[in-house]
Amino acid sequence: MRVHVVLDAEALARRAAEFVAEVLIAKPNAVLALPTGRTPLGMYRELARKHLEGLDFSRTRIFSLDEYKGVSPKDERSFDHYLREHFLARVNVLPGNVRLLSSAADGSACTEYETEIRNAGGIDLLIAGVGTNGHIAFNEPGTSLQSRTRIVDLAQSTLANMRMVFGADELPTQAVTMGLGTILEARKILVLASGESKQRALARLLDGPVATENPISAVRLHADATVMADKSAMGTE
Repeated sequence: MRVHVVLDAEALARRAAEFVAEVLIAKPNAVLALPTGRTPLGMYRELARKHLEGLDFSRTRIFSLDEYKGVSPKDERSFDHYLREHFLARVNVLPGNVRLLSSAADGSACTEYETEIRNAGGIDLLIAGVGTNGHIAFNEPGTSLQSRTRIVDLAQSTLANMRMVFGADELPTQAVTMGLGTILEARKILVLASGESKQRALARLLDGPVATENPISAVRLHADATVMADKSAMGTE
C-alpha cells in the first residue's frame, strides 16, 4: 500500500485527478467505480478542467459505489444526483457507459450489478473515501471481507452524520452498496482522506490490523492500493 501525503484539500484534488488521468491515458476504456461525499468534489472539479484541456472520457465506463435506499435519483441528496451534477454532466462520458446503483434496488438488482461489472471486464480503478467509523462505501463495521453488492442497514454513527442533511422523518436507514469482496477485486484502489474528522479512521487504516470492525482496513490486503491524504487527515498540520 502506497501512501502519499499532500498539503491540503486543493493539493489532494489535483493529485487525485492526475492519478485518474494517468489511468485513462493508459487505458481510455477503463472501468471506474466512483465515490460521493465532500472529499472527492475537488477531484471531480479538476477532472472536468482536464477534460476541457483534452482528457477524453468517451470510452470510460462508470459504476457507483453506493446509494441511499429509497431516496429518489432526482433528490439533490442522492448519490445519483451528486455524480451526475458534479462529474458526469461536465465531461463526455456516454450515457450508455454509466451504471449507477439504484435506490430502488432489490436483491436481484444487486446480483445483476455484479454481473454487469464482470461483463465490463472488472473495475480498473476504484476510488473511495474513508468513513469516520471506518466504513468504505456503505460497508459498515462488522462487514464480511467476502461481501458482495447488497442492501445494508446503516450504522448509528453513520445515521448521526446523515442527520445534518436529512430530517428525522426522511432519514434513510438502509443503503445499497458494493461489498468488500467486490471492492477488493478492482485492479487498482485509490483511497482519499481529507480533514481532521478522518484522522482516527485513517490512522486505523494505515497502522491497525485488518479487521471486520474496521472495513476500510481491507484495503491493506490489496496488491495495488494507494492512499492519498492531506496533512489535516494525517494529523501532521
